[in-house]
Amino acid sequence: MKFLDQARVYIKAGDGGPGCVSFRREKFIEFGGPNGGDGGKGGDVWAECVEGLNTLIDYRYQQHFKGKKGVHGMGANRTGANGADAILKVPVGTQIFLEDNETLLADLTEPGQRALLARGGNGGFGNARFKTSTNRAPRHANPGEEGEERTIWLRLKLIADAGLVGLPNAGKSTFLARVTAAKPKIADYPFTTLHPNLGVVRSDTREFVLADIPGLIEGAHEGAGIGDRFLGHIERTRVLLHLVDATSEDPVADYMIVRGELEAYGADLEGKTEIIALSKADAIDADAFAERRKALEKATKREVLKLSSASGEGVEEALRALNTAILQHREDEAASDPRPQEAWRP
Repeated sequence: MKFLDQARVYIKAGDGGPGCVSFRREKFIEFGGPNGGDGGKGGDVWAECVEGLNTLIDYRYQQHFKGKKGVHGMGANRTGANGADAILKVPVGTQIFLEDNETLLADLTEPGQRALLARGGNGGFGNARFKTSTNRAPRHANPGEEGEERTIWLRLKLIADAGLVGLPNAGKSTFLARVTAAKPKIADYPFTTLHPNLGVVRSDTREFVLADIPGLIEGAHEGAGIGDRFLGHIERTRVLLHLVDATSEDPVADYMIVRGELEAYGADLEGKTEIIALSKADAIDADAFAERRKALEKATKREVLKLSSASGEGVEEALRALNTAILQHREDEAASDPRPQEAWRP
């Protein structure tokens, strides 16, 4: 299945049905009077968050969604049926914006959440509604209201506990394949990862979701390489694992490039908890590794982990560090939320 994380969609709610002009014409009823019914309401357009989806690919093939029109009113004071709603089923983590791509309409983060995107028009009044003491036989009815219409953007931001960042070929996909059941493309050339990948990590009887995004290069925020579009998929993460290639001639410069792109992107990515690891430790001799590790620790003023996804060295230590950071964030979030966690529903 192809991955698509952004789609432009046109939506139109259903128009309301027109009211009916009708009079009673029955034997032995001398003054029948008006009995035209109201029109039915037009169908709304909803977005619904469902499980089992992880891409917006369906919206590449269908970009127009319309609610059904309400049925017109009928005689004998019969109200027309309401039009059927149109429902856009979207993956967990989908944000919905107006056409300007800035005004947020909804942020759907849990299965079952729904958001009203366009309201259907009300049905028109039948002539029975206009009967008064001075107008016993009204001969007019209201047309139905038009339903709302607009163009919207669907933008998927994957929901993961931890995210992998680094330059191309830093070993992110290899690490993801090592610690999860995901099967990302792995090759010895840059930009083998062309779209984000997710995997579930099991470490020390706990589970968390790990996201791998395409590598960043200098100038990604200006569109260089694949650009920084996929950074949106780690906006919701609690912690970042920054992989730096130990075989690079200047790991410090590599680290600074990625940090610069995170800061240029914004969305507080640069403020997230970061764990740094020198990857591909098995591909370099011990003395050279120690020298580069020391230089990176001096530049970042924090501990740098030793990691080799191929041999498994340092993998468990990295997972435990991620687990600890995630648990700490969850505790901080629970402490800062005054609402009872079991009773509260978003």
